[in-house]
Order: sequence, then C-alpha cells, then structure tokens
Amino acid sequence: MYKDLKGKTALVTGAGKKSGIGYAIARKMAESGCHVIVADLGDAGGDDQLVKTGTTAEMEAIVQELGDEFGIRSLAVRVDVADNQSVENMAAAVKAEFDAVHVLCNNAGTVFGVPNAIHTYDEGAWMRTIDINLNGVYRVSRAIIALMLEKGGAIINIASQAAKKPPLFNGAYAAAKAGVLMMTKVMAMELAPNGIRVNAVCPGVILTDFTRWRFELEADFLNTSAQERINEKCKEIPLGRLGTADEVANTVMFLASDASSYMTGQALNNTGGQTMEL
Repeated sequence: MYKDLKGKTALVTGAGKKSGIGYAIARKMAESGCHVIVADLGDAGGDDQLVKTGTTAEMEAIVQELGDEFGIRSLAVRVDVADNQSVENMAAAVKAEFDAVHVLCNNAGTVFGVPNAIHTYDEGAWMRTIDINLNGVYRVSRAIIALMLEKGGAIINIASQAAKKPPLFNGAYAAAKAGVLMMTKVMAMELAPNGIRVNAVCPGVILTDFTRWRFELEADFLNTSAQERINEKCKEIPLGRLGTADEVANTVMFLASDASSYMTGQALNNTGGQTMEL
C-alpha cells in the first residue's frame, strides 16, 4: 500500500475485465485508499471484443466490489478511446463526480487482425491498432490533463516490451507502443512545470485473456498449439514464466506514488528479464 495515494482519484482505462492488467491496477489503487474510475468499452465493444474488454455489467460489478471492499468512491464510465466525443463525454462524467484526477493510467489497448508480416498486414487492422494504442493515449491524456493541472499528479502509460524488442508479425502494435514511449517523454517535458510526472511501463508477456487470445491466433498462423506457443515463449524469458497482471500493477503503483517522486520520462521494463537495458 502507498499511503500518499489515500483520498486521491485515479482513472484507469481498459479496466473493465477482471483478468486484465487494468483491473489489477484499479484494485491496487483502491487498496491504497484511492478513489477509482474504471473506464472501458463495455457493451459497445461488441461480442468479438469481449475477450479483451469487460461488459458494462462487469464494469459495474467491479466498481461495486471496490467500493464495498475498500470504502472508496468508484465510478464506471464507458469510453471508446478511438472516438473523440466518447472521450470528451468520459471527461465530463469524471468532472461531474470528482474535483480532480491525480493519477491517470492509460492502459486501454488491443490488436486487430491476425498476425502478419508488414507487407501483407491488413491496412484497416493496422490503422485501427494504431488508433487505439497510440492515438487513444493522446485523446485520453488531452481530455484528462485539464483535471490534473491545478493539483498535479502522475500519468502512467502502459506501453510494451514490443516498443523496444521487435516482435514478429505484430508490427502495428509494436509501432504504436514505440510511439507511446516517445509521447511519454514529450509529455514529461511539457507537464513537469505543472507538477505532473509522466512515465511508462513496458510489460513483457503477461498472462491475461487477451494474451491467451493472441497465442491462439499465433498458433493458427504458425500451425501449432497455443500451449506450445506459451511453452516456447517461456523458454525465451530468463525467469522462465509468464508475468502476472498484479506484477505489472505493482510497477504502476510505484510510479503513481511519491516513492517515485523524482522520476519522470522513464519507461520501466516488467518482462522477467526478456528486455534488459543499462
């Protein structure tokens, strides 16, 4: 727990499904006494997205759970980070309920289309992947920073080791997350005078429903099984296993708290040693 977060307000995008990183972050925020806004697509995601995003009912259940268990204020807001009006509506809903936002975690992200080389990648899937993962961070940050300027705070962008270690057949996602890293650095420079720190987390292979779904797609593309893909991936990781959502959330909590008060513009790896930097 980070006592300095008690009574503050955190907004976490992509937090509407219990198996995901966003939920783990929202729960740890609540454990520290932070009021939590859970933002996600909800039912607007459509059936083909439910493996990656929670339903509206799941979102409502999460905020009820967090409020009851930790005695904090919690709010569920449906948002499509690819739609400007939806993001503005989310910001308005947040402003109506809370005086300020102290922590913003841009976690919403996904991949569209099947794994493919860049020269055969479907253009629509490429553009949609970029729009969610890169432009979505811009849209949400632009809307929420206005609620942070007076009191300062912390922004944590969830990037990926794919931003630093090029993956095969996943070029759109890698390019988008690399863009998030540079956006993080630019935001850190621009917002430092306002007392807003901006950092990023680069998770490695984290076991979530989203990851399982991607392994299944990769398995079909490579004519193997999802479990074989997981086993192969574990062999590439020095710690020999996939990470957990809670392990990523622990890094986010550090960056959100005063424990990292002299850090901004950084991108922390959480990869089990798969990505190492001096």
